[in-house]
Formats: sequence, C-alpha cells, structure tokens
Amino acid sequence: MADILDLIRDRGSLRVDFDPARPVSREDLGRVLEAARWTPTAHNMQNFEIVVVDDPAVLDALARVERPISETFIRENYEQLSFSKEELLQRKTGLLAAMFPPAWRTPDFKADALDQSGISFRQRALPAGPAMLVVVYDPSRRAPASEGDFLGIISLGCLMENIWLEAEALGLGVQIVSSLADADELKEILGIPEDRRVAFSVRLGYPVEEPAEYLRVRRDLEDFTYFNRYGN
Repeated sequence: MADILDLIRDRGSLRVDFDPARPVSREDLGRVLEAARWTPTAHNMQNFEIVVVDDPAVLDALARVERPISETFIRENYEQLSFSKEELLQRKTGLLAAMFPPAWRTPDFKADALDQSGISFRQRALPAGPAMLVVVYDPSRRAPASEGDFLGIISLGCLMENIWLEAEALGLGVQIVSSLADADELKEILGIPEDRRVAFSVRLGYPVEEPAEYLRVRRDLEDFTYFNRYGN
C-alpha cells in the first residue's frame, strides 16, 4: 500500500484518452465509491449523489455535450499563468501557459474563438474513456449556520479528494471535469432532476499513452506556515 503522502504528491488530472476497451472493474469502482461513502461532510449531511456512467453509448453522448469557455475564466486564468519555467519556479503558484491552447493565453479571448483545427472550443469533445462519475448535490440543503453553504462546498471538495486518492491508489488515471457542471444537456441525458446541481465529474480509466510531463510547483512551508501567531 502506497504511503498517503506519496499518493497526495503523485495524483494529477490527466487530460488524455483512457483506453475505452479496458473497463474499470466493478470491484475497483466499488472501492472508489466506498472511499466516497466515507467522505467527511459538514454535520454529516452527506449531501451528494453519484451517477456512475460506464455504458459506451452514454459516455459517447456525454463526450459530445457542448462545454462553453467563459471569457471571465480565461481573463482570470491569464493572471495565474507563467510564460516560462523560470517564472513559474519563482512564483511557486499557478500554471505554465504552454499547458493551454494559444487562444487561451491572452486576456482578449472571445467565447466564439476556434481551436487550431477550426472547431469551436465549446464543441471540443471529452477525451475517450471507459467510466465517469458525475457528482450531484441539492443546493436547497445547507450545513447549519453556513452562509452560502460554505461548509457544504468544502465537503464536496473532501469528496473529490477521497475519490481521487483511492483511484490513484488503485492505479487508475483520473481527470476532474468541471466544464460539464450544470450543462442542461448532461442533466437531460442522465435524467438528473431539475432541483439538483452537478458539482463536478470524474473521468476514470487507463491512459493509452504516457501523459506529457509538466512542471509542478508548490510554495515552501515557510511561505505559508506560522507558529503561534500570524506572521511568525
């Protein structure tokens, strides 16, 4: 069994094709869902439901759902980009601009922009894969005395981490997909009730090729840790 700290360091979101001919076993899916079941949630509300999708026809339908790119996202994402490895190592936060399509590396991105193949970004298909988990919650319920359901949203983050780490421990590739959240077409395909919201989706599978390596940075402990008093 891998050390939990190694799993935390090694996990990553893989934006690549997973082998559709190599299914995720029901046993492994069961372990991932068991990890989800034991997620710590505010007030033990357990305010989530998970739609497991492994039917190839349904996966194909989900892969074709339009995923618009928000101009606000591109503009604010631009502020987090570094345009060289040296800059990223110095900043210790954010991402390399080279990880994104050229059209996303400018604050002047327009929602109707086309990718390098001449296809609208909103029509970009999800990479192939054998399984997806779609996480749903009820926004009408919130943790007690939690303005904006802040604690409930933290709980959904804990759910994501539990799923991610168990999948990593099982040798499964993972991609967290937020761009499908609340797409009406997705909710229609999966029969998700109107009063539910999609928090995020998780692609699971085995990469068909080695994912490209990229520079990962973190702040040093002394950059964010204080003892006994803020600033110490």
